[in-house]
Amino acid sequence: MKQNLFGMTLDRLGEVAADAGLPPYAGRQIGDWLYHKDAREVSAMSNLPLRARRDLAERYEVVRAEPVKVTISTDGTRKYLFPAQMGGFVEAAWIPEPRRSTLCLSVQVGCKMGCLFCMTGKQGFQGHLSPGEILNQYRSLPERDQVTNIVYMGMGEPLDNLDNVLESLEVLCADYGFGMSPTRITVSTVGLVPAMRRFLDRSRCHLAISLHTPFEEERRHLMPVENVYPLKEVLAELRARAIRGQRRVSFEYILFDRLNDTPQHARELARVLSGIRCRVNLIAFHPIPGTPLEPSPRATMEQFEAQLREHGILATIRRSRGQDIAAACGMLSTRELMRRKRDAEQ
Repeated sequence: MKQNLFGMTLDRLGEVAADAGLPPYAGRQIGDWLYHKDAREVSAMSNLPLRARRDLAERYEVVRAEPVKVTISTDGTRKYLFPAQMGGFVEAAWIPEPRRSTLCLSVQVGCKMGCLFCMTGKQGFQGHLSPGEILNQYRSLPERDQVTNIVYMGMGEPLDNLDNVLESLEVLCADYGFGMSPTRITVSTVGLVPAMRRFLDRSRCHLAISLHTPFEEERRHLMPVENVYPLKEVLAELRARAIRGQRRVSFEYILFDRLNDTPQHARELARVLSGIRCRVNLIAFHPIPGTPLEPSPRATMEQFEAQLREHGILATIRRSRGQDIAAACGMLSTRELMRRKRDAEQ
């Protein structure tokens, strides 16, 4: 089976070039064709010797995939469905705003984490996306030229696929790649502490922690990861790092009606985050099938935000987008999987 050149870092492309008998600078030439000139096949790389191109084409290819489906919200949000090589589908959401345009991309087909509020986890884990498959969601996006920010907050746990995520981040940020600033990219995690350490060492991108309650037992109910990497260990690692400068740490907090939206939760959240330079993003819950959770009323969300601010925590209610197009992670891909299963059974 041929290997995919698209998604390879400069170091890997240098190894490819060396194996083909090409000089060291040929790796950068291949990268230029892949990420700047949008080459779709090895034969198009005309500044490489013809013999080398033929040799490379026998072992390598340039794999890109266009979205197979798009749903468009009344608020302008667009959700794209991309095929994955191991089967199944992944989702990427493009979210336009007046001064910015954000792409939310996926890193896995399904997920292992099993969070109670997440539709992706209900699919089960099917496989990791390669660096090329992660980057394809950006490169093959029709609105790619409008993207100003990228968040790794779609399907899957980014730090559970850390090696491929790091390679994709390198290509996104490097001059030989897409040249984005790491301050425009945020990577989310449920709190896999060892992988988080590696991420903080290897990347300058922002980090977002899925928190959702400051109380251990409640978090264990919502997020099984609490059994392995308790929130207190995640916070201890962040305090030890004392992250400063342009890098930002944020906490994602989905508000559930009468579960984690009380004044007691706001006080405890402020206490556990004390001393960490951060922002708390308050998120409206997009209801999903098969869960007892309900979204908090808007007035409750606003009260919770005000309480956090009174305790000195920078908090913002994130504007809810794409509710009319099943924007919650995993909804669109689950529907497509179910539809194809029904078609196969007929």
